[in-house]
Formats: sequence, C-alpha cells, structure tokens
Amino acid sequence: MSLTLLTFALAALLTVAMPGPTSLLAFSNGARHGLRDAGFGIAGAVLSDLVLIAAVSAGLGVLLSTSQPLFSAVKWLGVAYLAYIGLRLLLSKAAPAATATIVHVTERRRLFSRSFLVAVTNPKGYLFFTALLPQFIDPTTPVLPQYLLLAVIFSLIDLVVLLAYAAAGKRCAGRFGSKLIARMDRLCGGVFLALAGGLAMLRRAGA
Repeated sequence: MSLTLLTFALAALLTVAMPGPTSLLAFSNGARHGLRDAGFGIAGAVLSDLVLIAAVSAGLGVLLSTSQPLFSAVKWLGVAYLAYIGLRLLLSKAAPAATATIVHVTERRRLFSRSFLVAVTNPKGYLFFTALLPQFIDPTTPVLPQYLLLAVIFSLIDLVVLLAYAAAGKRCAGRFGSKLIARMDRLCGGVFLALAGGLAMLRRAGA
C-alpha cells in the first residue's frame, strides 16, 4: 500500500473511531441483540459508506455545497430521522440480555435500514467525503478505480470499527444485564436528539 493510501486509511480510522450515529447504533444493537444480529445494522452502515462515496464521485457532494434548496431538503430529512430514532430509543422498553433476545426477519431489516438511513440522510457525510476524497485522487489517471479503492478501504475500516463497538455493547450487556441496555438506550436517544439539534443549526458554507 502506498503512503497516500496509508494516510487515507489513517484518516478513515480516526474518523470512524470517533463516536457517531452509526457507532452508537452498533453499540446499542450489540447490547440489545448480540453481535450476529447487530451485523445487519453494521451492513447497513457499510452500504451507506459506499453510497455516499459513489454519490460524491458523481458530483452530488459538490451540488449539495452549492445548492441551498437541495442542501436544506437533505438536512431537514436528516434532522427528522435523527429525532425519530432518538425518540424511539428514549421510549424503548428494557430488553433481556443480548444472548436471550430472538431477532426476527422484520427486526433485522429495521436494524439494517436504520443504520443505512441515518447516514445517507445526513448532509455532513456528503460534505465530509467531498472535502476528503479529492485529496487522495490523482486527476492525471482514471478517477473511477481510485474512488472504488478508497471506498473499499474506508468501508473495511468502518466494518472493523463497528464490529468492535457492537462487541463492546454485547460484552457490557452480558456483564450488567438489561438495566444497562435501558440506560444505554436513554443515553443514545439523548445523543441522537442532540445530533438532530446540531444538524438543524448546520448552514451551508457560503450561505
């Protein structure tokens, strides 16, 4: 791996390691459902990485940064979805420990879609990749293979980090039981509402 790709991998690791919406969901899902079923949420988050990078490579990130109506539409959609998840977590009931929870197909789909949508409805993700990715793209060579390689690297790092968050959640639930799950749901719900409030105040650069 070249120095440029190693630098990108380090930047990706530092980015995804910081607690955010998808990592909080991975921790909560690991605590509530166990590592295997938390994997459905992680799969949704990893897919969102690929979608975001594909959108940025197609120019959507630049369009978001220059179009106020589009930026506002995506922003308020993200605000609404973050607030919805926050309220759901705040109002959720305590569940048994992760090892005793049975997750049905519909619940697995919900875990997947929740982690996917929380990322793709947030304009910060598009703007972040718009600022980050071009720094590692050589315009003198075909850019599509380069974007594909960066997408694979970022997604693999995100996968490993989110699995670590989910494993930590499962371990904590196994040690402290359903009381911890209930407290984590309340904490994560409050964080999601705070993130929704922060996103609501986000302004497009130059606006």
